[in-house]
Amino acid sequence: MALRRLGWPVTVPQGVYVPDRVVRIAQEQAGRVLRSAWWRAEVTAALLATWPADPARRTEGEWEALRAALPDGGAVASGVLLARTRQIAAFQARHSRLPADVTECESAPGAGGQVVLAAADRQLATLQRCPEDPFRYAVLTLRMPLRPDPACRADWHPVRIRFRLPPHVPAAAVLRPPTLRVREGRLLLDVPYAQAVLKPERAGHRRAVAFDWGLNTLLTGGTLYLTDEAQPRVVTDARPVYFRATGVLAKADRLRIHAERIGARIDRLRTLITSRQERGMRPDPWLVAKLAALEAERDRVARRRTRLNAALAKAAARFMTDHAIAAGASVIYLEDLRDMQARGKGRTLNTRLSQTVRGAFVTHVRHRAAAHGIAVVIVPPQGTSKHCPRCLTEFRHHKAPNRRAAGWAWATCPNIACGYSTGRDNAAWQRIGARGLTHQHQTRLDRTAGVFVIRSVVEALDRTGTVQHQTRDRTKSGPTNKRPVPGKRRRVPAPPGNRGPTARRGGKRPAGRTPTHPRHRSRRWSRQQGPNAIGTPVRHQPDGARLGAGFHRHAHTTPTRGWPSHSPERSRTRGIAQETQAD
Repeated sequence: MALRRLGWPVTVPQGVYVPDRVVRIAQEQAGRVLRSAWWRAEVTAALLATWPADPARRTEGEWEALRAALPDGGAVASGVLLARTRQIAAFQARHSRLPADVTECESAPGAGGQVVLAAADRQLATLQRCPEDPFRYAVLTLRMPLRPDPACRADWHPVRIRFRLPPHVPAAAVLRPPTLRVREGRLLLDVPYAQAVLKPERAGHRRAVAFDWGLNTLLTGGTLYLTDEAQPRVVTDARPVYFRATGVLAKADRLRIHAERIGARIDRLRTLITSRQERGMRPDPWLVAKLAALEAERDRVARRRTRLNAALAKAAARFMTDHAIAAGASVIYLEDLRDMQARGKGRTLNTRLSQTVRGAFVTHVRHRAAAHGIAVVIVPPQGTSKHCPRCLTEFRHHKAPNRRAAGWAWATCPNIACGYSTGRDNAAWQRIGARGLTHQHQTRLDRTAGVFVIRSVVEALDRTGTVQHQTRDRTKSGPTNKRPVPGKRRRVPAPPGNRGPTARRGGKRPAGRTPTHPRHRSRRWSRQQGPNAIGTPVRHQPDGARLGAGFHRHAHTTPTRGWPSHSPERSRTRGIAQETQAD
């Protein structure tokens, strides 16, 4: 309706009848595209107005001037501004001048092959559950044209589309108008649904879970809580949980390398075809066919990467939410790594750090945690891996506990009174959780992204956010009690050997436990493994790997404490299966 208020009408071809509700859908979709283009135009105009002397490195004053020129400078991620800066710098390198506006930097945006039914009313589209099986199926009734050029109202006829609901849609959820998309000749429906949930609280949390991003171990986290004292202290049980997706990340890295090689070959073929056209020659048909095949292969690899990243993000979101529910936490604290820039760590490591799907993780964990009334708060990441969570002394980082060479995996506190030594990620999640619990009153709602954020850190509060470990006292205070002898333990040595012609030495075997061997080996006995190990596959199962049989389809996680153990479920999303399975 915004376009109608602005007086921007829609022109219908002569002799074609289009209902006003269909026109409203087209206007809604056009309004969304224009809103996005207008935001990009404002960001580009602010960058051009405050263009720095060195685009690669802005000074502190240049950053402040850029933030002031933006309509909502604090909400725009630095990664977005850096990407737009590189785009403008590339245009300047090609044309030896700055662009006038965003229209010179990028082509016109496309509307996309989709129909947003949320802009229509019930006279055009209705969605309801199927009366025969309301828990598994739904019916969409939509008025569609019977011919390419409908001339009257009679050419529009209602069409019923019966489709299966995803298994994670609750039975009591209210279905909303979907969005129709066409992909590879198939009609896809994005069906939103609404259900009554508890409202996440901005502050007032006593128990929380915090997670730190990693490269090899994707997520490391644990539980923290505030004591009931007059001056609350942050306490943790020092029992970390891990989400290891090494196989999935390795598969994503292989797909990335494959896509880069295909892109290089496409650029080479385009150069050859362009050179022939510039010389007045016809393009080689073989080169044109090869270019089309490579572009199709690049699109296919891109879709595989998208599916794999989405499955990984959903699995990580369920892992974090399940541990929050089991711990009784009311908030999940994550660090804000949208602006992380991987520099100086080598080409391979820089690329792996930049390709991590951190934004999708936050989106999925917000959606899943909201169903249980759990808040998700983004915490500033400055100094979370630099200082000791117990005494806030600056860490000394080295490669391993037994290797004192400079590195980043292990951290040791130089404070003699503390002496805390742990992994870098273990220390980081404790600092993240402590910072979130002590800065609850500074939590704000970012209306642009719809998430709770803590934008600044108060130094005085950060110093009080030391973490104390609550562990069971195992100090020996008396003699060890006599333990009963197990029933299977032999109480006498072996009998002496016989004295016949085939005499054997006897009486040398001491009393001990009789070795036992399994009498029956199950089919999966050879593939038994712990939650943090990858077993050797017995045979390849491309249709869905089980636990221990497969490589890139697994994300091994710490089992949720307090929940009954269960066998790993098969993933409903192609590309991943793990112990904590996402829907």
